[in-house]
Amino acid sequence: FTSTREYSMSGNGAREKALQFLREVPRLHRANVRGLPRVAGVETKGRYSKHGRGQQGYDAGWGSSARQKLHFGPLGYEGGSSPIQRKTEFERSYNYGLRFQRQFPPITLGQLQLMIDTNRISTEQPLDMAALCGSKIARIDPQQNHFGFNLTSEGMDNFTAKVNIEVQWADEQSIAAVERAGGRITCSYYDLHSVIALADPAKFFKSGAPIPRRLTPPANMMEFYVLAKNRGYLADPTEVAEERLLLSQKYGYELVEHEDDVLKESKDPRQIFYGLQPGWVVNLADKTIYKPADPQLEEVYSS
Repeated sequence: FTSTREYSMSGNGAREKALQFLREVPRLHRANVRGLPRVAGVETKGRYSKHGRGQQGYDAGWGSSARQKLHFGPLGYEGGSSPIQRKTEFERSYNYGLRFQRQFPPITLGQLQLMIDTNRISTEQPLDMAALCGSKIARIDPQQNHFGFNLTSEGMDNFTAKVNIEVQWADEQSIAAVERAGGRITCSYYDLHSVIALADPAKFFKSGAPIPRRLTPPANMMEFYVLAKNRGYLADPTEVAEERLLLSQKYGYELVEHEDDVLKESKDPRQIFYGLQPGWVVNLADKTIYKPADPQLEEVYSS
């Protein structure tokens, strides 16, 4: 657009000419806006051009790799390309070893009392991982790095069952609640192969595999299972008796001695199932148990 008025302001300078031109040109609106001329030989497809705007295409410039890496990790995982923990060299990431750490799903004392009251489990037999999984209420998934149950103190005021229970982790209040009711609690470690056998014993026996030998705890967990205050299965029985007395004095209840045969029953540190030894093969169809006769096998599976 050019104005029909002739500019006769020769002495006002270029600034006045520019201002006068802006006063006379029409305002910019959608009616007089035109796009830039397209480059010859370039074809467009869809919303974005093939080579225009930084080769954005269908992913709008984010890149296909970023879309492929999009995933949702487990609870507590911090997403992003560079979390702040990675920028700190002397500190490990918050997510370090998250997928490889041992998980202990919680089971409360209230749930345990409810399972006993509804006859899901029986107190006439010792309770271990196999008995709790057999109730179909408490579940263990070895593929998610579940290594046993963590007995929590929720519902401890209403817990009155006298049981001989074996769990993999327990706090002081849970131990006090079980022993106050006259029961016995033991914290035992099971390796992954043992957990697979205990999570579904019927499936394991149908596979025809011999009962494996339980392995010892790793170095970073050995301290927990050798301490008497944690009721570890590797602790000295004399120290366990002393800790039971100290705990009863701390929480103010009368200690009950274990007189029933059920409360006295325990497992060998290499044993997985009650009444079954490592190396035995259980045939459910014929209701037969096969024991190793080779002296070498007996030595391998012995404690």
